[in-house]
Amino acid sequence: MAEAERIIGTPEVGDEAQPEPEAPRGRRRIAALLVVAAIAYLLDLGTKMAVVAKLEHQPPIRIIGDLLRFEAVRNPGAAFGFGEAFTILFTVIAASVIVVIVRLARKLYSLPWAIALGLLLGGALGNLTDRIFRSPGVFRGAVVDFIAPAHFAVFNLADTAIVCGGILIVLLSFRGLDPDGTVHKD
Repeated sequence: MAEAERIIGTPEVGDEAQPEPEAPRGRRRIAALLVVAAIAYLLDLGTKMAVVAKLEHQPPIRIIGDLLRFEAVRNPGAAFGFGEAFTILFTVIAASVIVVIVRLARKLYSLPWAIALGLLLGGALGNLTDRIFRSPGVFRGAVVDFIAPAHFAVFNLADTAIVCGGILIVLLSFRGLDPDGTVHKD
């Protein structure tokens, strides 16, 4: 049981628990969150810069026959292009998600949660960067999407990070693991 708790990041409980090691352990989880967020953000930013430089105004590149192609698309809306008139709202939502993650990070003692929140943070920062700095203007910018599977919406690496982080959070919640490392049996 102690080995399972060590792997999933559950803090030890009982007389033998030492309160001093928890602070450095929490800092390591925050560092993991920041590293995952930075990697997700930089991968997203780099791929978008490459797409804008090399693929925009060019024909799509077929990657796997008709199943997958790279195609530069500017998306002012949300997923699947919905809500094009609400770009400012999506900007506010992304900024709010970032604030919530930063506030939650102070209570973070679980490595899986650090990874999940890092993915969400990196993805939100990636799309927020587009909303702020891309045309047609500040807080109204269109997100650069380029991964185009057959019969599905076009998306980017920030979207992928957000979805993967969200799925991981759902799985952790179903397993009863909280961000502070406690495990619930209910």
